[in-house]
Amino acid sequence: MKSYALVMVFLTEAHRELVAQNFELIYAPNEGTSADRSNSAAHIAAHADKIRIVLTNGATGITTDEINALPKLEILCTLGVGYETVPVEYLKQRGIRVCNAAGTNEDCVADHAMGLLLSAIRGIPALNNAVRKGVWRDAIPRPPNVSNKRLGLLGMGGIAKKIAKRALAFDMQIGYYSRTRRDETGFEFFPDLLSLATWCDFLVVAAPGGKETFHIINAAVLKALGPQGVLVNIARGSLVNTEALATALQNNVIAAAALDVYESEPKPPLALLEFENAIITPHVAGLSPEAMLASVECFIDNANLHIAGKPLRTPL
Repeated sequence: MKSYALVMVFLTEAHRELVAQNFELIYAPNEGTSADRSNSAAHIAAHADKIRIVLTNGATGITTDEINALPKLEILCTLGVGYETVPVEYLKQRGIRVCNAAGTNEDCVADHAMGLLLSAIRGIPALNNAVRKGVWRDAIPRPPNVSNKRLGLLGMGGIAKKIAKRALAFDMQIGYYSRTRRDETGFEFFPDLLSLATWCDFLVVAAPGGKETFHIINAAVLKALGPQGVLVNIARGSLVNTEALATALQNNVIAAAALDVYESEPKPPLALLEFENAIITPHVAGLSPEAMLASVECFIDNANLHIAGKPLRTPL
């Protein structure tokens, strides 16, 4: 008999079929924002005595009330790396195993981060728009080089390391600030974010979300980054103070920003839309057919390993 798995996040039809081959699928993604949990709530109420497995993600998470309503829950997995809205310790206290999909989308996120960085530094979206308006190159400022510049990384986890690897191909110097010093990388460690922002030309945010990093990118950090600086965020929207960023762009405190994540998701960040030098994508850095398949397969592996009484592939 297959175990019942509650999926609280969007999956493509093909990925739903893959999950259904292994488990009795209860597909209940929450519509709109994660604050609207009515769809999951209805399915939890209908199947609470059967659900052993839950799949969510870092943005949607799961509440303690939802956990308490699932007496048979044994394992919770996140689709992707993030788990900032998952009460991990509470789950563990209840004897529920917790895992993520670490490593499944690192290349995809790093690719997107470099694409955003290149687009922002070279002004590619603005150049595209200029051509469509009949503007020739002699009428516009020359965009700067990417190569041989200083790249600062907030965070030095798996994704940040992949970004750094790509940046090295551009002969960039790498510096970073993170909770844990990673001397094995050979990159320059900075004791605080302000000193890193002062040193680097471009700053990429690749750290976890949550209370500890809320609005860690503030007016002071943006000022330290400077008028030629570029900010890229592929982590979580909560790390960047949107109003401070809008003010920085308006007053030329920094040169440009490129965001795949923002505080108002899924609604667009209205304060930033007026700026041509703000490049915004809809939280797709970790989404590719390859990455999504790998993440779903990781979930299935973890759930099957749990059922078999074996160590998990990517435990938290």
